[in-house]
Amino acid sequence: MATNPISTSYVPPSAQPKSAASSTLDKNGFLKMLTEQIKNQDPSSNQDPNQYFQTISSMTMVEQMTNVATMQRQASATALLGRTVSYTDLNGAPVTGVVDNVTLAGSDGPTLSINGVAGITMDKIGSVR
Repeated sequence: MATNPISTSYVPPSAQPKSAASSTLDKNGFLKMLTEQIKNQDPSSNQDPNQYFQTISSMTMVEQMTNVATMQRQASATALLGRTVSYTDLNGAPVTGVVDNVTLAGSDGPTLSINGVAGITMDKIGSVR
């Protein structure tokens, strides 16, 4: 009986390639940056404080719109419970079944369980009866 040798290719963390830094900034990071900027600004410079408040207001508005959109997706998914839907499976074949569970927690938004098949995203739904 032939055996294959076991190869180990351990790479220590210090030798692993560095991932690119994220170019996104969440609201907490933005507020920290804004606070530091205000603390370190030159008092003799002629800066308009209204710009800071406009930026914070815009960010708050975008955050609220995102929250509303998330709640709307969750409500739409929940409304499908017990309904017959058609969707496309991983092989591209059309499937029809009854939504028997909705999972709201997840980074991809709500997922459905249809006839016991879990993890179906809302974008796969083609029709609702």
